[in-house]
Amino acid sequence: MTNPTVAVPGRTRGTGEGNRGSDFARLSRRIAEAGLMNPRPGYYALRLGVVGSLFAAGWAAFFAVGDSWYQLLVAAFLAVVFAQVALVAHDLAHRQVFRARRAAEIAGLVAGNLGIGMSYGWWMDKHTRHHANPNHSDHDPDVAPDVLVWSAEQAAGSRGLARFIGGRQAYLFFPLLTLEGFNLHVSSFRALARPTLRRRGLEAGLLVAHVAAYLTALFAVLSPGRAVAFLLVHQAIFGVYLGCTFAPNHKGMPMLTGEDELDFLRKQVLTSRNVRGGLVVDTVLGGLNYQIEHHLFPGMPTPNLRRAQPIVRRYCAELGVPYLECGLLASYGQALRHLHEAGAPLRKRRRPLAGV
Repeated sequence: MTNPTVAVPGRTRGTGEGNRGSDFARLSRRIAEAGLMNPRPGYYALRLGVVGSLFAAGWAAFFAVGDSWYQLLVAAFLAVVFAQVALVAHDLAHRQVFRARRAAEIAGLVAGNLGIGMSYGWWMDKHTRHHANPNHSDHDPDVAPDVLVWSAEQAAGSRGLARFIGGRQAYLFFPLLTLEGFNLHVSSFRALARPTLRRRGLEAGLLVAHVAAYLTALFAVLSPGRAVAFLLVHQAIFGVYLGCTFAPNHKGMPMLTGEDELDFLRKQVLTSRNVRGGLVVDTVLGGLNYQIEHHLFPGMPTPNLRRAQPIVRRYCAELGVPYLECGLLASYGQALRHLHEAGAPLRKRRRPLAGV
C-alpha cells in the first residue's frame, strides 16, 4: 500500500481547480446524458417500506418475546435495522429520496432523531464537511485526531489515553467500534449546545422522545439485568455495523494536506475506494460501496451508482487517474494497515535522557 502521506500516482500539487476543472464537467455531462441523476421514487418507496416494516417488526417481536434472554437476538436484529435506518437517513440528507429540502429534512428528523436517536442536523453538517474535503487532515471531521490517529503528524500530537490507543489502534479498531453507537448518541446531544444547529428545539425534543421511549420499553418489559444486556448488545452491534459500513470508503486512502491542490474530480477519486461484492454487499453497505461515484455525484440515487460505475471507471482510465476497487475484506486490510503505520511513532520507546 502506498504511504498515504506522500505523493501518489495521479496526485497533483499546485495545479488548482482552474487547470483541470473541466474534467469533471465532461464526466457530469456523460452521467446526465445517461439519465443517472434522475429521481428513483419507486426504489425509495420500496426501500423505505421494507426498512420501516423491519423496524416495526423488530419492536413487535420485542414486546412479543417479553422478559427473556432470547431478547438478545432481537437486540441484534434491531441493531441491523437501526443501521439500515441510518443509511436511509444518509440518502435523505443528500436529497436522493426527496428533492425538496423541507420534505428531506422532515423525513431525516423522523428517521434520525426519533427513529434511532441520532441528530440529523449534526450529522448532516459533519457529513457535508467530509464530502467537501475527504481525507483532508485539516478540514475533514472524519479524520480529525481523537481516539484514533490517521497520520504520523497527528500521532506526534497524541497525549495520554489517545497516545496509548494510537499505538495499538489497528488491533483495537473493531473492539472500539462497539462504542461507536454510544458515541453517536452522545455527540448528538452535545451538538444541541451549538447555536449554529438549525431547529435545536425540535431536534432536542425528538432526541429526548427517542431516549425516553427506548429506555421505558426496555425497563418496562425486561428485568433490569436483561434490559442492560439488551442495551449493550443492541448499541454495540449497531456501532460495529455502521463502522464497518463507513471504514472501507476512505480509511487507508491518501491523506491530503494544505499543500495539496487538486481539482474536484481528483480530490474525490483519489481519496475514495470502491468495494466489490454484488447485490449482497450493495444491500448491506447501502450502496456506499460505490464510494467514488457517490462522492462525485452525492445526489445520485443509490440504485444508479452501480450503473454509473463503468462510466466513471472508463473516464478515469482516459485521464490516467487511479481508480481503486477491491473486495470487502481487502478494504478492511488496507484500512488496518494504514492505522498500524500511522500509529508506528507511538510504539517507539522513548530514549532515556543522558545520565539517567
